[in-house]
This record gives sequence, structure tokens and C-alpha cells, in this order.
Amino acid sequence: MYTTLSSIVISAKHTEEASGFTRFLTRPVVAILVVIGCLIFTRISYAILRATVRRIADRTPTNAANWWRNSVRRVGAETVEGSEHRRRQRIDAATRMLHHFISLGAWIIALIAVFNILDLNAAFFLSSAGFLGAGLAIGGQHRVNDYLTGLAVLLEDRYGVGDEIEAELGWQKPVHGFVEHVGMVTTRLRDGVSTVHIPNSALSSIRNLSQEPVTTKLEMNISSSGASFNTVSNTMRDLAGTKGLTTVLFVDDIQAAGDSDRVELNVRTSRPLSDLERELLVQRASEVLSKEK
Repeated sequence: MYTTLSSIVISAKHTEEASGFTRFLTRPVVAILVVIGCLIFTRISYAILRATVRRIADRTPTNAANWWRNSVRRVGAETVEGSEHRRRQRIDAATRMLHHFISLGAWIIALIAVFNILDLNAAFFLSSAGFLGAGLAIGGQHRVNDYLTGLAVLLEDRYGVGDEIEAELGWQKPVHGFVEHVGMVTTRLRDGVSTVHIPNSALSSIRNLSQEPVTTKLEMNISSSGASFNTVSNTMRDLAGTKGLTTVLFVDDIQAAGDSDRVELNVRTSRPLSDLERELLVQRASEVLSKEK
């Protein structure tokens, strides 16, 4: 009998505790917890994004060469402070851009979850949001293009604060100025007259006058051919664009120096040459000079 009464009392206590716990976790409380969880998620995602973008934007010599970006030297001696400022500016702007997309998706999911928890009919709100989204998509498609172009500019480091650039915008003259700020949708330039605000999508093709062509030193043995330095330089230039070298572009005169046996060539290209391209240039130039002997 005593055992039975004890079981009933314990069961009643558990039921009362469960009922109290259930009363505490009412639907509004759960909805608030969902909102708080979404807020925490957006903060954590921002920290993760910032660390990821910092790694991508880091342009130290050890990891500057990537498959999606070529390392290009800058005109003049860039100071450590200037380089760090450019790096931080790219990190901050790119992180904000990506975080806006993630936050928007997270809050939409949280809003739908809150409607379901509170047993609200979300059809009206979702249909209204759909019409609003369609209107924004039609009217703001150029902004989205500016947004994505700006993100690509920041990650690839096409240009940055302090760079001197030139762009064709369909005006009477090309726009020429120094970059003051790279924003999410616009870039601010300073020319000799005033400040120019240009949408990022309009700057998809620009000429960066602050980036140097890449200089590569090549060595050749010319003892067998007896060719002059001028002949060697012209032969090397003619090889650009041939099979296996279709993407090689010389942007300046080829400087040759040496003696009657060996010659050193300083070539300036639009991007760094790979080991295979350097070998092909020397090999084919030697073959052409041997045939012309």
C-alpha cells in the first residue's frame, strides 16, 4: 500500500513538473527563442565570414599566386601601411556584402518558423512579400549587378584605395582618377576637378595604371646561331600567341644583354609566366634561330 501511494505521489510530482515546464515554454517564448537564435547565428556567421575573407584577401608573397587571381606588382614602392589599409578595406567591404545575403536568408527562415509556432496564417504575408520581392527584383536588378561586381572587385583586388585607374563609360572622354573608396554598389573616384561616384558594374573593364607588368628574366645560348641581340628579341616577341603560348602577351620592348655565347632577356608580360611557358619560349626561340642560321 505504501509503495502504491509513493508511486502515485512521485507520478503526480513528475506530471506537475512537466506541466510547469510546458507552461513555461509557451509559444511566444519559443518564438522569442527562435529570434534570439537567429540573431546569434548572424553574429557567428559574420565572424566566420570575416576570417574566411581575410584568408582569401591576404596577398602575402607566399600565397599571392592563386588560380583565380594573378599577383601583379604595384608601381612604386607600396608602404606597409598602404598595403594593410587596402587589405582591411577589402576584408570589411567583402564581409559586409556576403553577410547581407546570409542574414537575409536566415531571417526569412526565422520569420516562417515564428509564423508556424504561433499558428499564424503566413499565406497573406508570404504572398505580399512575394509581390514586394518581384517589384524589387525588377527595379533593383542593376543594384544586384553592382553588388556582385563590387564583390568580385574586392576579392580579386582589381583595384583598391589609392589606385590610379582609367575606364570607358561611354562619355566623351575616359574617366581617369584615383580611387578613394570601394563600396558595396559604387566606387568613388577623385579626378582633377571633383569626386565621381560610379556604379561598380560600370567598372567591370578598367585599366589600372598603378599595377606594373611582370618582368621575367630568360637566358639563352646563342653561340651556335650567332644571332644578334636584336634578332633574338624580335624572335622572342614573335613567339607570343603561338601554340602553347596563346595567353602570353608582351607589353614592352624586350631588353637583351650578354656576350657572344649567352644572352639575358628581360621580358615584361601582363601576368607571371609559368615554368612551362618560360621553357617553351627559350626552346622555340633557339629552334627558330638555329633554322635561320
